[in-house]
Amino acid sequence: MSVSKFTLPDVGEGLTEAEIVQWRVAPGDTIGINQVLVEIETAKSLVELPSPYAGVVGEILIDEGTTVDVGTPIITITTDAAASGADEPDAPEAATSHSPAPAAPAGDAPADESSGAMLVGRGSAATMPTRRRRHTAAPVAHETLSAPASKPAPERPAAAATGPVVASVGPVIAKPPIRKLAKDLGVDLAMVTPTGPIGDVTREDVVREAAQVSVFRNIETPEWPSDREDRIPVKGVRKAIAQAMVSSAFTAPHVSLFVDVDATRTMEFVKRLKASTDFAGVKVSPLLIMAKAMIWAVRRNPTVNSTFTEEEIIVRHYVNLGIAAATPRGLIVPNVKNAHDMSLLQLAQALEQLTLTAREGKTSPAEMSGGTITITNIGVFGMDTGTPILNSGEAGIVALGTIKQRPWVVDGEVRPRFVTTIGASFDHRVVDGDVASRFLADVASIIEEPALLLE
Repeated sequence: MSVSKFTLPDVGEGLTEAEIVQWRVAPGDTIGINQVLVEIETAKSLVELPSPYAGVVGEILIDEGTTVDVGTPIITITTDAAASGADEPDAPEAATSHSPAPAAPAGDAPADESSGAMLVGRGSAATMPTRRRRHTAAPVAHETLSAPASKPAPERPAAAATGPVVASVGPVIAKPPIRKLAKDLGVDLAMVTPTGPIGDVTREDVVREAAQVSVFRNIETPEWPSDREDRIPVKGVRKAIAQAMVSSAFTAPHVSLFVDVDATRTMEFVKRLKASTDFAGVKVSPLLIMAKAMIWAVRRNPTVNSTFTEEEIIVRHYVNLGIAAATPRGLIVPNVKNAHDMSLLQLAQALEQLTLTAREGKTSPAEMSGGTITITNIGVFGMDTGTPILNSGEAGIVALGTIKQRPWVVDGEVRPRFVTTIGASFDHRVVDGDVASRFLADVASIIEEPALLLE
């Protein structure tokens, strides 16, 4: 028997400190390798830390809500040869004695061969063991959503695997991302009228129901809180957001442009893609076409995809497309790496995965670094347009406003058309007015006629 101290690791990009948000284990709990110990919040994201040891939790050294430096011991774990995997023949027996769940984490070859530091990993790898575990160990596939990590999830049939995401939904057919969206929006799936091809609830069904629910919620005005004011500490993600916005706003001289666009053909194109078997199960929205339009326009106007330094302007001939995402912990901007090399389907899949990861608070620091140009979709909040602030280190950002029917002149006649307003901001040290105008005009031309993407 030995007592091992687990220290706070550097989860990526040289971060020096993190806040202990929530412990997933308690003293006396029996744990396995790769079981989530704690959630921490860095200056960039919320990260789950897995255990590099199998054994029994000894002492929790740092309280929740405390910010500590990297390398600080945060928990002790009592281990023995069997629990740590040093004695290979006994490892499965030890795993069986600790939990009724399959011994996949303890018996996994990489886990046995890695030291504690390597198991915790660096950068985005810090969150990966938990995700792999959800896919490989069915009985505990959703334990981070349904129960504390210290308690093994009860066995259940495969058909109920998505149960913990939204409770008491009866016979409703809905994919896990749809159930997660319904939970986030406060929608009871049993009250939603499904329109999917097999009688399943679609994303549009949930959003439509949420809009109806919000109307009724807004009828009653909430009471004023009894406290005269709230004081929210500026730390973690919120502190990083504030520093980045101030740095960007007062370092790069912003210039903004706006254009109204007839998006009717984009809406028709989105409708055809949704009906396509190739895009079955993939979220398709006007944001996808906007993303592709930006990539196309960057190729024609590469200066907008650059960064300014005191010595030089670096023009990138690749696109890491940032997507501004509103999360419960604040605004973050993860990016799709090498989006310029992706097909429309691949881009749709990447955007969906990126947004789902952001909403779950699982975005890693690596996913938020290296962006080259950003899009922010303020249309989802019903806004027509805005003047977005540049993501620090980038020279361009585009805001997609809401798309709604308006009177529009077509061939000398006023007709109802789907119209949107696109706004964009640029770093005027890098992007001159004519380049900014040509770029935004190119984006607008794709929204007006998506067939230009076939060129």
